Amino acid sequence: MSHEVESAHRSPSSSPPPASPAPSSPVSLQWVQRLVSMDTTSRLPNIGLIETVRDALAERGIAATLTSDEHGHGAQWANLFATIPAHDGATNGGVVLSGHTDVVPVDGQQWDSDPFKPEVRDGRLYGRGTCDMKGFIGAVMALVPEMQAAKLAKPIHLAFSFDEEVGCAGAPLMIADLQKRGLKPEGCIVGEPTSMRPIVAHKGIHAYRCCVRGRAAHSSLTPQGLNAIEYAARLICHIRDVADQMRREGPFDQCFDVPFTTAQTSTIEGGNAINTVPAECRFAFEFRNLPTLDPATIFARIERYAQETLLPQMRREHPNAAIEFTAIASAPGLDAMEQNAITELVRALTGDRATRKVAYGTEAGLFAQAGVPSVVCGPGDIQQAHRANEYVELSQLTACEEFLRKFIHSMSVDARV
Repeated sequence: MSHEVESAHRSPSSSPPPASPAPSSPVSLQWVQRLVSMDTTSRLPNIGLIETVRDALAERGIAATLTSDEHGHGAQWANLFATIPAHDGATNGGVVLSGHTDVVPVDGQQWDSDPFKPEVRDGRLYGRGTCDMKGFIGAVMALVPEMQAAKLAKPIHLAFSFDEEVGCAGAPLMIADLQKRGLKPEGCIVGEPTSMRPIVAHKGIHAYRCCVRGRAAHSSLTPQGLNAIEYAARLICHIRDVADQMRREGPFDQCFDVPFTTAQTSTIEGGNAINTVPAECRFAFEFRNLPTLDPATIFARIERYAQETLLPQMRREHPNAAIEFTAIASAPGLDAMEQNAITELVRALTGDRATRKVAYGTEAGLFAQAGVPSVVCGPGDIQQAHRANEYVELSQLTACEEFLRKFIHSMSVDARV
């Protein structure tokens, strides 16, 4: 359920966008530094960043809609959607520029500088989120005045989400709100780091928790108990067997960096003492499916083994045994059609016609699932994302700005003369 807030007013703490940097620097540099300096690790609220963006847009007469999850985080975590109208005032149709505002944690990482005090060194901007993906958002914000100055034939929309890094939890609320309001964008560019090369497909990601419930007993009396860890281990091995089979037998798509569907168990916990039969074991697993493969069939194989093979064995030992699954996150894959106007546009603007598909997920799949053709293209190298000393090359920010200027022109009346 979404909570809508229409806003075009200035908060007391707002300040105007930073002054233009030196000519040798990307014009977006200070905007990116400003965003990176706000710690929006997914476990923390992002509302400070969202309000900063909202207020900067409001100062230019652009109203924004915020959506949040009333039954989850609440209003401290929010999406932002705003529209720069066409020259005739039209706000429907057009193209979305999309980015997520949350970043992954820095816990346990060894940084050479404060990850939330961005620094420029050797032609790179270092800091958490510089690459993934505040570089793109900063570039978009820096070019808003140019969007307004252009005589747009169609509107340009800005969509900035929360909680992408923990399973694309925020964007569905924003997309549902757009559908409720009857807004139908014609395309979407998601600015994840791709080194400014178009990505036309990515895998889906689906994550689950599993709880295996047995019965506790003193370890000297094991027949009186039911060892939850041992049965969880059997299920985990089955998940690996499913992954191994998909690796051997496919289906395959050689355009992907990992050309088959993958699955793996990522965390596990259970038991409380070495001399106690554990009554419970909990683990988390995920699979990343090729977009042409139905994820429901993969989960069904895992669930069927749990319910039809393992559970009967467990209940012969203890009648109240159980295996319970809970979905953590689910985001669809993307498989952009080459003939989609947005794909053709991004290919034309970048001059890049290569077919690239990736194993990581983005919010592009969500927009595409909602009927908005989407493609992924943004500054930075995905290899730098999520690591210590994350950085974006300043040349990548400049390339993104050049791309956005070409995009703005392509959306203008002049481009259609």
